Amino acid sequence: MRWKLVVAAVLVAVLGFGLYWFAPWRLFTDTTVHEALTAPTGPTVPTVPTATGQVQGSAEATRSGTAAAPVVVASGAFVTHEHDTSGTARLVRAADGTHRLEIAGLSTSDGPDLRVWLTDQQVVAGKAGWRVFDDGKYVELGRLKGNKGDQAYAIPAGTDLASLRSVTIWCKRFSVSFGAAQLA
Repeated sequence: MRWKLVVAAVLVAVLGFGLYWFAPWRLFTDTTVHEALTAPTGPTVPTVPTATGQVQGSAEATRSGTAAAPVVVASGAFVTHEHDTSGTARLVRAADGTHRLEIAGLSTSDGPDLRVWLTDQQVVAGKAGWRVFDDGKYVELGRLKGNKGDQAYAIPAGTDLASLRSVTIWCKRFSVSFGAAQLA
């Protein structure tokens, strides 16, 4: 009788740990985010009409006190890795020189401990690309805000964007990419 209690206690402990670690209910949950994205559809050059009707370019617009519009510096479409993932990632430079990552139309699975990383790794489609992103340099931008919709992440000042060429939705708990986009 005593051994049955020990076995039952061990099974309850294993079940509890398994539920915590794998979070299977996340297969059936979604979190949708609708943040305002600032990126234009393409690079823009702000213009300011002068008193004579001529149009000034961006350098003159800056001198005249008119702020420049955000510019898409790089972008790419997500490819599927561990879970079906779609959407677009855009690296955006604001008028003040700061950068942020915007993810538009994201659709992926919910999962435990999902993060958004900028990385120096090449995006490889299929199973070969699932686990490469922690092999090199990466910058974690934060937890994934939602597995559906539009969201933006500030990029820390001083980040060497020239060396980072992709973005991944990274499951830190299982060291696997749900999906990634090559930034070009």
